[in-house]
Amino acid sequence: MVFDPPFGTDTDETRPAIVRATYEALIEHGYENLTIQRIGDEFPKSKSLIYQHYDGKDEVLVDLLEFLLDHFETQMPHPSTRDAHDCLENVLDFVLEPDPDADRAELTNVMVELRGQAPHNETFEEYFTANDRQFRRDLADIVDRGIEEGVYRPVDAEAVAEFLLTTMNGQTMRRATADEGVDAAAIRAELDAYLRSRLLREDRANGEKE
Repeated sequence: MVFDPPFGTDTDETRPAIVRATYEALIEHGYENLTIQRIGDEFPKSKSLIYQHYDGKDEVLVDLLEFLLDHFETQMPHPSTRDAHDCLENVLDFVLEPDPDADRAELTNVMVELRGQAPHNETFEEYFTANDRQFRRDLADIVDRGIEEGVYRPVDAEAVAEFLLTTMNGQTMRRATADEGVDAAAIRAELDAYLRSRLLREDRANGEKE
């Protein structure tokens, strides 16, 4: 699926340029080795401007995290006039993309690295918690809509959403951290089996198999 890179054309605005420089430095050096000096190396203006806008690297990273979460949200498929199951399939197709391009792979790696700091950074934890909560709510809304449409069984929408979210987050984490890679096709096949057996009404599930 089409995924727009988080940063497009260069900007003359100072704060967005600092955030972009931080992103590029984070890709190059990782969180542990990230410094204002290295951000400055990627920043096209005077490094002194960074200190005029931010007290340190963690403050810049908060702006970067907020920007990246917002960007990812704009890329997500949203409910349309199609039935609820089509909407859910679109979300799964997007998040579980088996062969992401380089821009998306870099973004995933950055997000996983920042999430890894959440146990030690209360602000990061709050952002990721809020983001997960909203995504879980969106998934539950799709399931509730499917129940109303008669496409889904009368299940606990919150429980289904929690399971789907955890599975998707798990694949994302493993993809960014496992040398052996992730069998995205196998994960998706098992999720489809779950949807047929647990969620879809029998007539629709039989149609999905054909």
